[in-house]
Amino acid sequence: MSRSENESEKHFVLVHGAGHGAWCWYKVATLLRSAGHRVTALDMAASGVNPKQLKELRSWTDYFQPLMEFMKLLPADDKVVLVGHSAGGVSISVAMERFPEKVSLGVFVTAIMHGPGLALSTVMEKCFAGIESFMDCPNEFDRGLDKPPTSLLFGPKFMQSMLYEQSPPEDLSLATTLMRPYPLFHDNEEMEKDTALTRKNQGSVRRVYIVIEEDRSLKASFQRWMIENNPTDEVKVISGADHMVMLSKPEELSSCLQELAAN
Repeated sequence: MSRSENESEKHFVLVHGAGHGAWCWYKVATLLRSAGHRVTALDMAASGVNPKQLKELRSWTDYFQPLMEFMKLLPADDKVVLVGHSAGGVSISVAMERFPEKVSLGVFVTAIMHGPGLALSTVMEKCFAGIESFMDCPNEFDRGLDKPPTSLLFGPKFMQSMLYEQSPPEDLSLATTLMRPYPLFHDNEEMEKDTALTRKNQGSVRRVYIVIEEDRSLKASFQRWMIENNPTDEVKVISGADHMVMLSKPEELSSCLQELAAN
């Protein structure tokens, strides 16, 4: 049976958020594969086990290059379901823009979501303004500095109280071992060029946003602000989860993704 004939089998491409890697999807990937789907979990540049180092990254284009290369090499008949978590929403948005014919659905899981009429710089500024304290994160944001930080590494206390507060403790332990610094790019003009989206291509791919109500880092009010300013085709809600919903509520997220892909 060819891929096009087996419509029940979907190909999910999972993209992690800031500081994380493909490893954070291990629960959801297992559930999806057990249900008969194909899963690809990718590491962005200088993330997870990707060999690139932070100092080698100069732009967003460098950061999400692994996803773009993967999309480029996809067979013409292999349309994927792109799933982006947190900052991974930027990566999948650009992939949808550049390869709309290869994407059947784009899913934003409590994710950064800019749009043709909503600049990424505007979204990022509002995102960081909504986080009251970065606590023990090295390179903590200090708006009084003459030179802004070029990276951000989540500290154990920040992760425990803002990202993993409802996740199993072993997952927090895993994260503190595998976390890598996340690049911060401050050239807004270059940022907008690297992440530019058009109404034509974005409008050709179905988009769904999954709101995580209790998220303490990307608050529900911020998630809904993005949806209001860049409406999606559908909105789903998962309650009782933290920011790392793939670890705190993996069954619920997996079921939601399969339901969305089937429709």
